[in-house]
Amino acid sequence: MDHCDPRHFSAGCPSRELIDQIADKWSMMVLAVLDGGPLRFNAIKRLLEGVTQKALTQCLRRLERNGIILRRVLPLSPVAVEYEITPLGRSLQPPFKALYRWTFENLGVVEEARQAFDARAMG
Repeated sequence: MDHCDPRHFSAGCPSRELIDQIADKWSMMVLAVLDGGPLRFNAIKRLLEGVTQKALTQCLRRLERNGIILRRVLPLSPVAVEYEITPLGRSLQPPFKALYRWTFENLGVVEEARQAFDARAMG
């Protein structure tokens, strides 16, 4: 692995890919809905309004590939699949929960900043 300076984010640093794969909106939301325990694909999809089947499938595969979630085939008829957070994925919960908390605590201030910016941009 190349030497990676977190203040520089060189193009060859593998951390860039990992950050992209765990910190995108769908991944963070998937981990939030799986926080309470394993869920099947359609249950996850119902809880994430606006996610397409393709986007959710790709997200779940990325998280599984990175060891963040576990995909389990259930021996039912028809066959079902459920997803759950791995211990590695659980280690992401504290920083993600801090980010959610910050988001909700500062949403009003951010909205005011957006409105002020848009007003200046309009002239």
